[in-house]
Amino acid sequence: MLPAIEHRIAEELGARTQQVSAAIALLDEGATVPFIARYRKEATGGLDDTQLRTLAERLVYLRELEERRAAVLASIGEQGKLTPELKHDVDNADTKQRLEDLYLPYKPKRRTKAQIALEAGLGPLAEALLADPTLTPEEEALKYVDAGKEVADAKAALEGARHILMERFAEDAGLLAALREHVAAHGVLVSAVIDGKQEEGAKFRDWFDFREPVGAIPSHRALALFRGRNEGFLRLSLKLDEELAENRAPGPNACERMIAARVGLRDEGRSGDKWLQETVRWTWMVKLSLHFELEFMGALRERAEEEAIRVFARNLHDLLLAAPAGPRTVIGLDPGLRTGVKVAAVDRTGKLLDTATIYPHAPRNDWDGALHILEQLARKHGAELVSIGNGTASRETDKLAADLMQRHPELKLTKVVVSEAGASVYSASELAAKEFPELDVSLRGAVSIARRLQDPLAELVKIDPKSIGVGQYQHDVNQTKLARQLDAVVEDCVNSVGVDVNTASAPLLARISGLNASLAANIVAHRNAHGVFRGREALKEVPRLGEKTFEQAAGFLRIMDGDNPLDASAVHPEAYPAVERILADVQKNVREVIGDGRFLKGLSPEKYTDEKFGLPTIRDILRELEKPGRDPRPAFRTAAFREGVETLKDLQPGMLLEGVVTNVTNFGAFVDIGVHQDGLVHISALSNKFVKDPREVVKAGDVVKVKVLEVDEKRKRIALTMRLADEAPRADAKKGERVAPARPSRPAPQPQGAMADALARAMKR
Repeated sequence: MLPAIEHRIAEELGARTQQVSAAIALLDEGATVPFIARYRKEATGGLDDTQLRTLAERLVYLRELEERRAAVLASIGEQGKLTPELKHDVDNADTKQRLEDLYLPYKPKRRTKAQIALEAGLGPLAEALLADPTLTPEEEALKYVDAGKEVADAKAALEGARHILMERFAEDAGLLAALREHVAAHGVLVSAVIDGKQEEGAKFRDWFDFREPVGAIPSHRALALFRGRNEGFLRLSLKLDEELAENRAPGPNACERMIAARVGLRDEGRSGDKWLQETVRWTWMVKLSLHFELEFMGALRERAEEEAIRVFARNLHDLLLAAPAGPRTVIGLDPGLRTGVKVAAVDRTGKLLDTATIYPHAPRNDWDGALHILEQLARKHGAELVSIGNGTASRETDKLAADLMQRHPELKLTKVVVSEAGASVYSASELAAKEFPELDVSLRGAVSIARRLQDPLAELVKIDPKSIGVGQYQHDVNQTKLARQLDAVVEDCVNSVGVDVNTASAPLLARISGLNASLAANIVAHRNAHGVFRGREALKEVPRLGEKTFEQAAGFLRIMDGDNPLDASAVHPEAYPAVERILADVQKNVREVIGDGRFLKGLSPEKYTDEKFGLPTIRDILRELEKPGRDPRPAFRTAAFREGVETLKDLQPGMLLEGVVTNVTNFGAFVDIGVHQDGLVHISALSNKFVKDPREVVKAGDVVKVKVLEVDEKRKRIALTMRLADEAPRADAKKGERVAPARPSRPAPQPQGAMADALARAMKR
């Protein structure tokens, strides 16, 4: 019998069973991951949000496994076929795959050829031929010819007997497990172009004649192959490595030999050996090879999708927690050519102050008029920053802002180019329409561009994460899983920062632990009707915000300049008595203590623990008192795009540029260098050291220095390197071929581990 679910998860997480049991109990009670991670450390032994997310996922999987196990046992029991040995095997099946292998022979199915043969009385023939290979199949089969049972001749009898044996062999759980392990270690994914599709599918030409061990294919390559197949350009198949060998010896392959060995067959030249060996061959070719191809392709896709979703989630996390410019008045510019540049000025809180449309670019070319309008807006509203979307006409608009700053240095403006991914989605959304019902859609985009510089997190939560553009083959993966993972990331990010309940939008509030869209709307409505909240306790006056919701949400909701300074911190109201006990002991009030790091570091947390508040909570309280409401996001910094480099044609190999990392994948990082097309820094060019995961070096939002290696204008591809000593490829004088220069030596890639283990882990997930 397998250990209890709590024990299994604890072993996987490297945690104690008590920690896992406590976390499961809290989750079952409706507590959220951010709340448990932040305010129930004593119960869970300090499990962090990442561990808790993994725990929650595994809990769902293992509970589903137990439900399926019960159903399988009941089904086999109803058939009267549940032996003690089979029950033992079912009870100890640790994956859904293993459980289904065991259930396969007993699973109700449509009438198969083997069942029809059994009904025709051919079971004894199959048993006899398997048990005694000295029998002559054709002679033995004559005994079972029966026109009334639709067994017309010996050939029909032998065909029926073969189907019986094939089904038996193919439903042997032990054999399936051994074959699966072999295919995991020796399976090769083969890709070939479909005849006649070479020109139409040219973008997949790297995969027209491609093969790679199925256990070693990285996620981005797997998803590219599946996309090529789905679009009708590639044919994918799974082969054994020995089948692809140039000097392959004749005879059965390793899997066929494994089947024969499992059922005790040997080819010794006896009368029935040839027929039995043929049965084994057909078992592999007809039943099992296709079965494993589908299974391994499915496992590869699942593994690739999970990795792609993880990559997207990590990038989204980094983007949401990018450095905010903070409460500063901003002019947002949504660039455009013919339709003009849309302008929106917002105040320190993001409130819209003014809008305009200017036409500095072709065809109107009203450069001076545009500068005059921007100068008037900046002066009128005291703007400090100019936020420029990175879409069409971005560099031209960036030059306009630079000219404004040069002509009017007294304005003390700073310009920043920001990603406008998703701004158009927000502009056309129902949320934007409610927020700015009288505003043109294009002007709403300028507001979003201004606000996302002030606080990327607060603005980006209004947009479907899938529209933010930091994914890897995001449209090719399971959309339900993707949405669930991205929602979890947004929830974790918002709660790690906390929100000002008196200024936050409903979409931002909806991401707080314990809240939803309805409750968030109620909070905003109450705020609008009754004025700002003076304390956290006032939140209980919001309709439908009960005690349980308050418990989950209160610690993440900040009230700045309220009646109680603690309400601006991450100290949960339930822990206020602990703070009061500390203050009574040191004989100071809370305003004296807050921010006094030297004094607080001199206190002993152990002195203030009790039955309710343990050491983790007391330590967190003291840290919060030292820096109340501290923001985990980095300091604000901008990239300076190079003047005169605005399009692909302006790029030259060898150029040193500054850019912003927009997306990190398993194979490298994409960097915006201001030419409307991100360049790729391949994983091998991120560092002089070996890099296993690009996020070890960079993350979305980082400002980096890069060198241009190559520019392919036709395919709109830019090769960059962060190894600034690398030289750009040179042209061979005789052949005109591009020749890569010698690069600094670097460590050899680390081994990736056994393919069988890798794929087994993928299927286990």
